[in-house]
Amino acid sequence: MASLNWGIIGVGDVTEKKSGPAFNKVTGSKLVAVMRRDAEKAADYAQRHGVGKWFSNAADLFNDTEVNAIYIATPPSSHLEYALTALKKGLPVYVEKPVTLNAAQAEELANAVQKHNGKLVVAHYRRQLPMFLKVKELLQQQAIGEVRTVQLRLWQSRKPALVTTGAPNWRVQPELSGGGYFHDLAPHQLDLMLYFFGNPAYYQGFGFNQTQTNQADDHVCGSILFENNVVVNGSWCFSVAETENVDSCEMIGSEGKISFPIFGNTVTLKTAEDEQVIDFVPPENIQHPMIAAVVSYLNGEGPNPCTIDEALTLMKIMDAFSSKPSK
Repeated sequence: MASLNWGIIGVGDVTEKKSGPAFNKVTGSKLVAVMRRDAEKAADYAQRHGVGKWFSNAADLFNDTEVNAIYIATPPSSHLEYALTALKKGLPVYVEKPVTLNAAQAEELANAVQKHNGKLVVAHYRRQLPMFLKVKELLQQQAIGEVRTVQLRLWQSRKPALVTTGAPNWRVQPELSGGGYFHDLAPHQLDLMLYFFGNPAYYQGFGFNQTQTNQADDHVCGSILFENNVVVNGSWCFSVAETENVDSCEMIGSEGKISFPIFGNTVTLKTAEDEQVIDFVPPENIQHPMIAAVVSYLNGEGPNPCTIDEALTLMKIMDAFSSKPSK
């Protein structure tokens, strides 16, 4: 495509700074239309961000002849519907994570991509951030030797500071999000494990509602054995004291350790000889590098930075980790 003219479906908090403005910062890309069911909020977003068109109905956006690429930024419950509509119309799709409510929906979407020979990218944008590209480089260089085990921990209070505070909080409504805060935050962590270590050979876990504060599970545990024999263990709890908030990834190797917060900006490399701390400054719009890669892919100039098949594998892991413990 000579120029990608984007239409966004769902201009909520995530599009205000993380993603929306970046579409106008990439060569050959422009944000031309937005849609939100609340017409007043759609108009306000368009006015504040200098977008020429706004709609309160998705069909109107899909039928706008200027729009030739779709970004879906609604809650996960409507990802499948909108993505299928875009693919049937021959429009390329960039869709937020988690890609769908569950693996069954992700598989349906994967089949549609194949059926329509479509192009779809999932917004696992941390893959393109310099910090995680550096971690991947260190692993490829075997800076800590052979990786033995990875320990993931994300422990947060009942109102995690890591998520936006808009109301209503759809993230803890399973019918909209697929689960709870685990479904909103863990995809970032688990997708990076797939990005770093490749195909999983085995995974299992369980989730349950420990506090009964709402309908969503607030405690999840899981393990993955990768084909390269790397083992990842994860723990997610969303009801700890605020003083005990933890965001930690520790990669232990035969010759050292790489550690970093998934939602932070510092990587520590520790070996017997040295300890190195590497600080990173995140881009103004956190999805900018990913959107640049998406535009490159859609223009036939680069690979797909995150395919639906990769996202399907992630959703299978998410489903397994969310299964109820047997008694």
